[in-house]
Amino acid sequence: MRKVLRWLLAFTVLIGALSTAGAATAAQSGPTDIKDRLLAIPGMSLIEEKPYPGYRFFVLNYTQPIDHRHPDRGTFQQRITVLHKDTSRPTVLYTGGYNVSTTPSRREPTQIVDGNQVSLEYRYFTPSRPAPADWSKLDIRQAADDEHRVFTALKPIYSANWLTTGGSKGGMTATYYERFHPRDMDGVVAYVAPNDVVNKEDSAYDRFFTRVGTKECRDRLNAVQREALVRRAPLEKKYARYAADNGYTFDTIGSLDRAYEAVVLDYVWGFWQYSLLADCDTVPAHAATASDDEIWNSVDTISGFSAYTDQGLETYTPYYYQAGTQLGAPTIHFPRIERGLIRYGYQPPRNFVPRSIPMRFQDGAMRDVDSWVRHHATHMLYVYGQNDPWGSERFRLGAGARDSYVFTAPGMNHGANVAGLVPDQKALATARILAWAGVAPKAVQADPSAARPLARYDAKLDVRDVEREPALRP
Repeated sequence: MRKVLRWLLAFTVLIGALSTAGAATAAQSGPTDIKDRLLAIPGMSLIEEKPYPGYRFFVLNYTQPIDHRHPDRGTFQQRITVLHKDTSRPTVLYTGGYNVSTTPSRREPTQIVDGNQVSLEYRYFTPSRPAPADWSKLDIRQAADDEHRVFTALKPIYSANWLTTGGSKGGMTATYYERFHPRDMDGVVAYVAPNDVVNKEDSAYDRFFTRVGTKECRDRLNAVQREALVRRAPLEKKYARYAADNGYTFDTIGSLDRAYEAVVLDYVWGFWQYSLLADCDTVPAHAATASDDEIWNSVDTISGFSAYTDQGLETYTPYYYQAGTQLGAPTIHFPRIERGLIRYGYQPPRNFVPRSIPMRFQDGAMRDVDSWVRHHATHMLYVYGQNDPWGSERFRLGAGARDSYVFTAPGMNHGANVAGLVPDQKALATARILAWAGVAPKAVQADPSAARPLARYDAKLDVRDVEREPALRP
């Protein structure tokens, strides 16, 4: 019986391979309209097409195995989008590491190379979640295999060079994809990607918060954070009314008190992640004499009091699950705040995931990726923001790296990009992206300082603002 089952599985895999080959042949001799070519891929279905000048934009579902190691054990629908320009242009594979946007947008590398863009929703972010969900199949290798399978399906149509990119958790995802499938992409552009190699050692973050920005700004932020803890009783009453008015509950984290402290302790981090030094003027200058509403509004604007409610956490369960099983999560200390004011400290990801979902941390996952990047990185570019807390633990290159770079954009936050680099690094990064994509003009090949994006900036299409995720998330 086992032999029969193994033969049937092998036959299924063979049929799948023949289907992929058939799709490649169809791409050459079958339909010519890009929508028809995409829908000729086995497992691809159309959700909707949206118009955008100069492009075709498709929102699609693609059938993926729940477990790439055992593809016979069920499938789910992964949502992807395709911003189509021309099959002769390079293609950028993008994920933010969370939900995919169904509004046409173009990431910075896509503008630089004037190419197509394929964007993926990260597995287990709804609606791209199996039902029922086997959470043990949410890991960085399975997600990398999702990307590999999408690339393999689309490469016969988009046969020019491919780059992968992403910001924050998306930059991490791009790195993990390259680690597990290093022959797929011609280059990697990873923005503000954290790299928590040793989960229990987070002193780099504490050092960051002693020197970021200016002392005046740090003092303002620290004072508001402390004052929010001093006024815990009256502000928690306000929080209870706010929760009741909006139907918020606190079953996952355990109590309103735990949620309140979590929001307040995110305040300083959240400011530097999403704001600039110039925004310090929006922080109350005299926290001790500020009204309760002023303290509340400042904390709510930066941290978001809905973040640790059941309703706020639910969308991000897949992230917190991964943070508590592979990615790691930062723990920082608050030396300027009296011990009696802090009851829980930075809480672990386990507190933000329903107890019905089992979790066990895998110590070696990030060490493996970090070692691979140091010794094998090829055609990889990392961009960090000087004032972004997440850059405190970052990817670094070793002697084995080839044609790879780590740059820091001065004064920038979690929205750091190539455009924000100093001129010589900006030119070099742009030139390398063009070269990896196979579209570097001869003038750029001769003189990298001449490098410029090949497509004009489009205010609606080109996303440049930091992607804000409530609470402490990359």
